[in-house]
Amino acid sequence: MEPVEINAGEYYLRHLRADDLLDDRPALVEAFADPEHSRYIVTYQVRNLAEADRYVTQRAAEWFSEERCSWAIAEPTTGALLGEVGLKDLDLTGGTAEIALWIHPDRRGRGISVPAVNAAVRFGFGALDLRVVRYRHHPDNTASEAVAKRCGFERVGVSEDPNQPGQPLVTWIQPAPSSV
Repeated sequence: MEPVEINAGEYYLRHLRADDLLDDRPALVEAFADPEHSRYIVTYQVRNLAEADRYVTQRAAEWFSEERCSWAIAEPTTGALLGEVGLKDLDLTGGTAEIALWIHPDRRGRGISVPAVNAAVRFGFGALDLRVVRYRHHPDNTASEAVAKRCGFERVGVSEDPNQPGQPLVTWIQPAPSSV
């Protein structure tokens, strides 16, 4: 599948870039260096421009292999990277995916997450025909809990983090809207 851009109201969602016109790599390195970010995002390390380049390349490959739809949350006039939102663990046959989300440390608390997550969920239900989207986060991550609630996810319980055995994750779901 080819990456698509999405209008998310005050923001737009686009693929991550590292080219002559727009380079997200410095912002990726900054975000992943933040202690709060690395506390909750444990599956990736982006410590330098080379690792950021691999991260951007990986995200593009995941689009094409239909494993993950990932978008840079971008400021619409400059294209600056504000964060990333995606549909990971994409199962087009089973009709499921999970939200992936992070916001650059300099941009947290500004209401970026909710419109970005809502846009990704709409894409999943509308363009990919998903039936259920999950949202999972560490129990201490109150910002993620607030986003899940504001986006209409329903809390279903706590399970073990597959990337960190013994660590809990709060799980929320949002079923596709019923057609009338």
